[in-house]
Amino acid sequence: MICFLPACVWAQEEESQPEDTLAIAAMADSLQQQFAQSYASEFVPAGETPEVIADRLHCIQQTIPLTYNDRIHSFIDFFLIKDRAYTRMILRKKDLYFPLFEKYLKKYGLPDELKYLAIVESGLNPRAVSRARAVGLWQFISSTGRQMGLRHDWYTDDRMDPEKSTDAACRFLLQLHGMFNDWELALAAYNSGPGTVRKAIRRAGYKRNFWDIYPYLPRETRAYVPQFVAVMYAVNYAEAHNLFEEAREVVMPHDTLHIQRFTNLETLARLTGTCMEDIHKLNPWIAQTALPQNGKRFEVALPLHAMEQLRANRVAILDSAHRANRQQVEALAQKVTGSTFGREMIVHRVRTGEVLGGIALRHGVRVEDIRKWNNLRGNLIRSGQRLTIWVLPSHPAVAARQATKAEDSKLIVGKTYTVQPGDTLWHISKRTGLSIQQLKDLNNLSNSKLQPGQTLKLG
Repeated sequence: MICFLPACVWAQEEESQPEDTLAIAAMADSLQQQFAQSYASEFVPAGETPEVIADRLHCIQQTIPLTYNDRIHSFIDFFLIKDRAYTRMILRKKDLYFPLFEKYLKKYGLPDELKYLAIVESGLNPRAVSRARAVGLWQFISSTGRQMGLRHDWYTDDRMDPEKSTDAACRFLLQLHGMFNDWELALAAYNSGPGTVRKAIRRAGYKRNFWDIYPYLPRETRAYVPQFVAVMYAVNYAEAHNLFEEAREVVMPHDTLHIQRFTNLETLARLTGTCMEDIHKLNPWIAQTALPQNGKRFEVALPLHAMEQLRANRVAILDSAHRANRQQVEALAQKVTGSTFGREMIVHRVRTGEVLGGIALRHGVRVEDIRKWNNLRGNLIRSGQRLTIWVLPSHPAVAARQATKAEDSKLIVGKTYTVQPGDTLWHISKRTGLSIQQLKDLNNLSNSKLQPGQTLKLG
């Protein structure tokens, strides 16, 4: 192997001292080793044969089928040959999140290999935002996130919280598997929605296998399951393709601060000798540089050195952080387009002849807010469309909903619910927060028929 040494090495005079010769030799050895290591790490082996890859997939298959075909082979080549830098990044970051994923997957009795799904979704970036405005490690859009209990406003976003979003993703995946009783179809539904998968099943002649309905799925979903299989292969067999964990990312040492008042985090960071970058790394769910006073108690992780500074002068530091720019920040939170701060969500069903301007006027919001909340590019809406709208607490719909909740609470006694005339499992699911399948399992129901006065177990 050729090693190029600095020109000054060859310019040494013949009468160099022995120790100089040893130093030069050591330098040459060091450079040669560095070159060899660099060359070795960048060497890309030829792709494995189909037989080898199929056998390896069979070896790591557990619950979810790991089918091998040309489509999956092309994605394996992408992760292990074309974009090795991405795969190295995943190898560095996986230990940050895999233990968390494994904990919740075990809690809900789900296949352990679902932990690889977050790589396909977000590349293990808890603050990832897609073009469709899906957010977080598990890429929840606003509506699905709220359905699974993930709230967000201008200040915070539960979809970026690794713990909360992982718990929600596991519950959602459990629901999807209950709908299709097939993990490949459940994964496809996670990507495009259960309605899209059901439509593909109908178009395929009611076949219920992913590869049978493959031609009838959207392009992105056709690539989704193959990517999942390819990522699982790439992580498990990286070393066989000369990809090694050169370093591992670890969570910085930290402690927890409980916050219930408005807090300017930039001021807190400056006075404790840390920075917003570190605060956001430890608390990806914090969307801005401040936290509101809204009745909630926030648990904020701070680097240990910052907590030591805080303990030394806690009262003065927190007093400054509670006061700094509070009025300006709160005004900004209320005026920014699409802000949900201090508001309640309702759903408006568009009637024939309605336009965005009229809907905005009716609910006391701005047209640009409705566009932002619903990811609309223009003013075009259609009859029957459902629009998410965030209204002030004084809105009549909010008062009506609170009255409904009060009535519902009367029907729930302890861990039981009394069925009312007109009730369906879907309505009871919405009222109690349990899925339809959970209600069936708890009450040994073989169908969805209910009788008024019937008592259902809720736990």
